[in-house]
Amino acid sequence: MLDVLGIKNILVQYPRELENCDLLIIPGGESTAISKQIERNNFRHPILNFAKTNSVFGTCAGMILLSSSEKATNLKPLSIMDFKVDRNAFGRQVDSFSGNLCLEFDNTDSFKGLFIRAPKISKLGKGIKILATYKKQPVMITNGRHFATTFHPEIGGDCRIHEHIMGKINE
Repeated sequence: MLDVLGIKNILVQYPRELENCDLLIIPGGESTAISKQIERNNFRHPILNFAKTNSVFGTCAGMILLSSSEKATNLKPLSIMDFKVDRNAFGRQVDSFSGNLCLEFDNTDSFKGLFIRAPKISKLGKGIKILATYKKQPVMITNGRHFATTFHPEIGGDCRIHEHIMGKINE
């Protein structure tokens, strides 16, 4: 998606590489595995320091890691944003689906969101703004600097979410 938009990007493999970034995207995948890799590779403190002055965008599992959910088993959320999630709340892998989302920042057309073992936002904390909804439930949020989605905006070819985020961090 970033290549399509002509945005220079790198795969961050070492904490020192964060110095070359304006935005860190924590992708979907398996949140427990990503959490363990963050700990094993000593990324926790570098990510938390990065997040003090730069933007972080979490999609699906990445959203879980940005959350402040304490009840996550075998998982250490980064608590970068003040919200809580229920993991796999939309169902198992076989329950994956796509749905039309309402974007608060672009009402020209709905956005097709793909939900794969997606988390559901269970509680929004102070300073959190809803940017997209699915059936009136929040599925994309921000606290002004950081962004999180319960779905996979990188799948499907619609660039509006990434364009919005890039526009915000470049303001």
